[in-house]
Amino acid sequence: MHNHPSFKGVEMAAKKLKGLSRVTPLEFNKRLSKMINASVFLKREDLQQVRSFKIRGAYNKISSLKKNEVIKGIICASAGNHAQGFAFSCQKLEINGEVYMPATTPHQKVSQVRLFGAEFVDIILVGDTYDACQKVALEAAEASNKTFIHPFDDPQVIEGQGTVALEMLEQHTKGYDYVLVPIGGGGLISGMLTVFNKCSSSTKVIGIEPEGATSMKLSLEKGKRISLDEMDNFVDGAAVRQVGKLPFEICKENLDQILVIPEGKICQTILDLYNIDGIVAEPAGALAIAALNLMGDVLKDKSIGVLVCGGNNDIFRMPEIKERALLYAELKHYFLVDFPQRSGALKQFVTQILGPNDDITHFEFSKKHFRNSSTAVVGIELKEAADLSILAERMKKYNFKFDYINDKKNLFQFLI
Repeated sequence: MHNHPSFKGVEMAAKKLKGLSRVTPLEFNKRLSKMINASVFLKREDLQQVRSFKIRGAYNKISSLKKNEVIKGIICASAGNHAQGFAFSCQKLEINGEVYMPATTPHQKVSQVRLFGAEFVDIILVGDTYDACQKVALEAAEASNKTFIHPFDDPQVIEGQGTVALEMLEQHTKGYDYVLVPIGGGGLISGMLTVFNKCSSSTKVIGIEPEGATSMKLSLEKGKRISLDEMDNFVDGAAVRQVGKLPFEICKENLDQILVIPEGKICQTILDLYNIDGIVAEPAGALAIAALNLMGDVLKDKSIGVLVCGGNNDIFRMPEIKERALLYAELKHYFLVDFPQRSGALKQFVTQILGPNDDITHFEFSKKHFRNSSTAVVGIELKEAADLSILAERMKKYNFKFDYINDKKNLFQFLI
């Protein structure tokens, strides 16, 4: 067992994965290329078996276990794609595995894991968060002497993920000026760096993190691995409280740059990919694409590889994704509005306050007979962000007292 990923290890992983994981397409994307005046190639890991790259690392690790480890059985903790890669590998290799998932995991993900693992996998739902669940899984592995298969902090997992980079270099022999890679725990980017350092050292590898979970960026700035106190779990495939030890060391030595992307921008990117390109990307899968037009002119005329790392998006999340995109674009606004207790006040609000293109999308109001005014929660969608100031002016002009609640976090969380 070696304890640092190597290029040779990635080549060995590629041999093991041959015929098992898909060689996913590398597609030139005309729309994105035109948008930033460059050549953008999407590596479509959303089309992988189990719909994400995670199968590569999981299979590479599990298939390299010693016989006595296999007999004892294996354990993993994951709410998402790692669990699916793990379950798929258990079934293929006929090894008994236990998957620990948070009790809050969406039903769709639990049934996917069951489907891939068949009779070789037991699912244990425990804990409200991933961290709580992982703690129980690690304790269980220790107590039963089973091997814990880590989602990112393991040399063979990292080497498996590195096979993505090998394929990219074979698929586009002219090479890349930049490669944009999402960062969660850091396994994928570590594998990419291992390959690009050896085969194409002039390629700049850029890591992309969601604004609500910048554990790698903060760790690199502080010079040591830190654990986030607060975290936005929205980008579930990349929201990791603490990056791995190995990935941290590899990124500290080799990573060119990290960009941070607001969740709202990621949501808009998911919608565009779905509506325009017909690509179903999960939030982590859209993360690197969302960074393209934030890099300014440095990408002009360059060749860029972008990882679409997964496509396990739950359709039931679409309303929230749309909502977050509108908020980010400053087209959706929530107010607490005082309505005078007189007949016609609501009618006046609709006819005189709202502009011709404004749309009420949320309205909660209850009339209190003993008061001379009542408060309503009003959500308004605009066509242009600039219309907000006009709306506010009209409310003042017609004496509708209001409170703007988009920026009041404690109130706002009840709305989305």
